[in-house]
Amino acid sequence: MSVLITLLADILVAVLLVATIVSSVRLSRKIAVMKGDEAALRQTIGDLMVASNTAERAIAGLRSALDECDRTLAERLGTAERYAADIAAQVQAGEGVLARIGAIVSEMGSARPAPVRTAPEPAIAAPPPAPASPNGERLGAAAAAALAMSERALSRVRSRAA
Repeated sequence: MSVLITLLADILVAVLLVATIVSSVRLSRKIAVMKGDEAALRQTIGDLMVASNTAERAIAGLRSALDECDRTLAERLGTAERYAADIAAQVQAGEGVLARIGAIVSEMGSARPAPVRTAPEPAIAAPPPAPASPNGERLGAAAAAALAMSERALSRVRSRAA
């Protein structure tokens, strides 16, 4: 019986040894797969670090470009405001000149009677229509005043010649 017990014990040890070997082979394969995944994970982490460094440099470049654009825009806005103020001052001065021309024309018209015309006057071509703009009415008034002044000056020259 002692041989039978020894034989059963040896068979049990052999079965347990085979089970241990099978378990070790499975664990070895799983460890190899995990090591492969670890290498891929390390590669992915390295790629992410390179990409984040590149993104940081790009953000810094964009910030500097944005600062430059902001400075340029501020300078151009300042220049535009100065031009707008200059144009407004020139428009006011032009309106004053038009008012004075209108006053002179009205004084000249009321101070002297219209001369008698002996010969028909040559037709004076009307000025071309003013371009459509916010200042079109002012330009039209200036053109009308200039036309009236030139007609009066022409009539004075003719009356002196006669």
